[in-house]
Amino acid sequence: MASMVMNGQANWADVGVLVTGPTGVVGSWLCKALLASGARVVTFIRDADPQSELLRSGDLSKTTVAHGSLEDFAAVERAVNEHEVEFVFHLGAQAIVETAFRSPLPTFEANIRGTYHVLEACHRHADRVRGVVIASSDKAYGEKDELPYTEDMSLEGRFPYEVSKSCADLIAQSYFYSYGLKVAIARCGNIFGGGDLNWNRLVPGTIKSALEGAAPVIRSDGSYLRDYIYVKDAADAYISLAESLERDDIAGQAFNFGYEVPVSVVDIVSEILHLTGRDDLKPDIRNTAHGEIKSQYLSSSKASTMLQWSPSYEREKGLRETIDWYRQYLQGSAS
Repeated sequence: MASMVMNGQANWADVGVLVTGPTGVVGSWLCKALLASGARVVTFIRDADPQSELLRSGDLSKTTVAHGSLEDFAAVERAVNEHEVEFVFHLGAQAIVETAFRSPLPTFEANIRGTYHVLEACHRHADRVRGVVIASSDKAYGEKDELPYTEDMSLEGRFPYEVSKSCADLIAQSYFYSYGLKVAIARCGNIFGGGDLNWNRLVPGTIKSALEGAAPVIRSDGSYLRDYIYVKDAADAYISLAESLERDDIAGQAFNFGYEVPVSVVDIVSEILHLTGRDDLKPDIRNTAHGEIKSQYLSSSKASTMLQWSPSYEREKGLRETIDWYRQYLQGSAS
C-alpha cells in the first residue's frame, strides 16, 4: 500500500485514486491536480465527451479508465476492487438544477443510488480503501432564514436537486457512523471555471454571450445571491480534505468551501461583462427560473480552522483565468 504522508507532508506518488464524474468541470481539474501530484488515477466514466477538458487536455490518456454507470453496482465495485484504489473522490452526479426539476427520477437515480453504490463498494473493500470524499453542495442545506450556512445546520432540501444532495450527504454520514468508513463531505458554493460547456449555467453562458457580443440571459430575476468558488480552489479543497481523512476529528465530518462573499446574479453578470470589455451589453432578465433557492452562501470557517484551508484565488482572478480559457476554446471551435 502506497504511503500518502511522508515527513508530515502529503505524498500522492503511486497512490491509487478513483475519481467518479471525471469528465465534469470539477472532475477534470481534480484529475489534473492529482496527476500532477503523482497519483495513479482511475477514472470512472459513463460517456466520454470529446469536448471535456479531461479529454481535450490529454489527461484522460494518463489515467486508467473504468467504464460504467453509477447506477450499476457491479461496475462501481469492480472499479474500486480490481484497480486497488485507496482513495475515492465521488463527484459523479446529475448536476443541473433545471434538469433535475424537469426529470427528477434520473437525478435521484444518479445522485442518490450512485452515492450509496460508491459507499457500499468502499465499505466492502474497507481493508484497502483509506478514505472517501463525497462532493455534496450548498444546495443540500435547502432554504434557510439564517445565513451563511454552517455545517451544524440541518439538511432540508425541497426541490429535486437539493433533495438528491441532502440524501446523498446523509447516506455518507451513515456509512461513517454505522461502519466507520473514513468518509468526509465537501459542500461547495457555485463552482466556476474553464471546461464547463453547459451554456445554461450562469458563468459559462454569460462569458460565451459576452465574447460573441450577445446579451447574456438571466433566468431568475437577477437578485438571487450565491457564493462562488473557482474550480482550482474546489479541487484543492477536495484534496486537502482527503489528506486529512486519517485524522479522527475529520472522518465523518462535512466542510463548507467558498469565498464567503455572496454576490447577486446580476452583479456577477456585470462583473463578467466588465472583465470581457463588454459593458455595453445589457442582460436579458427573464425571471423564469424554477426550483432554485433565492439566497444561499457559506461560512468556510470550519475548513479554515480544522483543515487550514484557504482559497488561492480571489473571484476576479478566477474569472479572468476562466474567461481566458473560454476565449481560447471558442476561437479554436470557430477555426
